[in-house]
Amino acid sequence: MTQFAPAAVPFQAPGLGFKLVMDPIPHQRYRESMYGIAELHLRRRNHGTGGGLLLTGPSGAGKSTMVRAYGERFPRQHLAERTVVPVLMVTVPASPTARSLAGAILEALGQKKAHRGTAPEKTSWIYELFVKCGVEMVILDEFQHLFYAPSLNAFRDITDWLKNFLEDTKVGMVACGLPAAELVVNSNEQLARRFSERIRITPFSLEVAEDFQEFRGILKTMEMHLPLQVEVPLHEANLARRFHVGSYGLLDYVVKIIEGAVSAATAAGLDTLDLPALAAGFRNRVWRDVPDRLNPFHPESPLRPLDRPGEVFYLHTRQDPVGSPVARKLGMNLTRGGK
Repeated sequence: MTQFAPAAVPFQAPGLGFKLVMDPIPHQRYRESMYGIAELHLRRRNHGTGGGLLLTGPSGAGKSTMVRAYGERFPRQHLAERTVVPVLMVTVPASPTARSLAGAILEALGQKKAHRGTAPEKTSWIYELFVKCGVEMVILDEFQHLFYAPSLNAFRDITDWLKNFLEDTKVGMVACGLPAAELVVNSNEQLARRFSERIRITPFSLEVAEDFQEFRGILKTMEMHLPLQVEVPLHEANLARRFHVGSYGLLDYVVKIIEGAVSAATAAGLDTLDLPALAAGFRNRVWRDVPDRLNPFHPESPLRPLDRPGEVFYLHTRQDPVGSPVARKLGMNLTRGGK
């Protein structure tokens, strides 16, 4: 840092390497999602029966943050003869097959030889380990990856494998992913029945007064964790609207803007976050090639959604599983708006 920092930046500047680290903010979407997961978990504990919950939302909505936060509430316990894993977090591999998904589950359990064996062999190994480790819940993140199985047959195999897996293990399962994940479960009638409980996380809305008020409350909470003073409170109505346009109502982009603004202000030798610093944060962390006037923190910005073709949030309004041979063969697609 001392070798490459701008001359105006002292080595002890508070904004150097800043990352907004804080506990998840328990906003309404967060509480509803955590409650749904907890209820599924409680049914599994009380009655020994499994089931599925599908948690979907656009990129940046906070899905992974939610499921990780839930998993952290049930840490592994390393006992003398076994390791107890109440909640198992698994990331669905890219271009998955039943064999590779089984391998990912084994790897998440800590098995060093997870890559060995056939799909049936791995499945039997998983069943044994689930009993030994006391697995109650499985959280499958990036569930939409199933739509990128190498072939239609592989896709059908893996959805059938999941259906049988739920039936045989009796665990609760949370499938977490982009809106295209709904097409995965809808493609298999029996899988759809097991994932009939669904939670859709949507971006915060400007049009719903309660929603925008909550968004402003989140900005106020984030401001408390900043290393610099702010020229205008982040939750001030006009500035909050600029944040909403710059994030599309998605909290991950709010964090990126703030972190980028702190970095830009520090590099300029400032001790206050102002509108130019926030504009730089948006440009550096969200949309590098934004025209000045479309930057939501530009004084003359029209403050409209940046979701037209070629703009940064265009893909957030089009959730088609692009490039998926499975989706094409099944004739499935999602229209604009993810509906």
